[in-house]
Amino acid sequence: MKLNAEEKAMLAGELGPVRKIAIEHQIKVGEFFGAEDLVPVSQAHIMADTESLGEAGVAWLEMLAKHPSKERVVRIPTITDPRGTDFNKAKQLGQTETMVSLERRAIAAFVKMGISMTDTCINYQTIMAPVFGEHVAFGDTGVVIYSNSICGARSNFEGGPSALSAGLTGRTPRYGYHLDTHRQPTHRFRVSWTPRSLNEWGTLGGLIGRKSGNYWSVPVIEGIEGHPGSDSLKHFGAAMASFGSSALFHILGITPEAIHARDLKFDHLPVIDITQADVMALQNLIV
Repeated sequence: MKLNAEEKAMLAGELGPVRKIAIEHQIKVGEFFGAEDLVPVSQAHIMADTESLGEAGVAWLEMLAKHPSKERVVRIPTITDPRGTDFNKAKQLGQTETMVSLERRAIAAFVKMGISMTDTCINYQTIMAPVFGEHVAFGDTGVVIYSNSICGARSNFEGGPSALSAGLTGRTPRYGYHLDTHRQPTHRFRVSWTPRSLNEWGTLGGLIGRKSGNYWSVPVIEGIEGHPGSDSLKHFGAAMASFGSSALFHILGITPEAIHARDLKFDHLPVIDITQADVMALQNLIV
């Protein structure tokens, strides 16, 4: 991967061992995905459930947090996804003292690294929404698909260590949805009915996600009428990401990269028709 002077300094350890560890991780990820270089990012959002981290993961965070402040503090605004432990209701939830202890240790390490404990998966509505063309490093699937599709920002699904590394370096590998080539439609859907309730929006998103099939699929949707609100599009995108691992969609005339049909290349794609009956069938199956 091509590195600029500042990135080479991080790799050489000139900005401390924490940033060296972070950029080494990012280089490995970038090489795996064929990234040519790193792209500066302005925000990071970390998923770090201690149930997944375990003792080893939390100990790793604590190791990073033990370094001097100037070496360990994140370089860009970095926030967290919802936590996995409710300290006030831990016993009722069946969460053990070990789980509670791990959570407190993880939070303490994050705070030492300058990470804001926002504990939210809707930061685009409650904290600081990214803007069109902004490169970010977000983790939560709902956050990524909304930020990419509705805000027009650019992010891949970042695993916990990758999002933390982005916070520490201010960089992420330039691959996937940071590139124009991966933001063009791969599937074309035509709907004959516009959802009204949040449940209907979620079901339509789930159906399109299921039919799209994988992370690199980018559906473009025709036929949606009116101007769906933020919550409707939030439910739509989150369900699509859950059912299809989707990270980006376009709705003609609505989402920023699809305001005009000429902005996208999809005439060559076969049309997949979706009716209200198709959506209701999936909704009944889920219920």
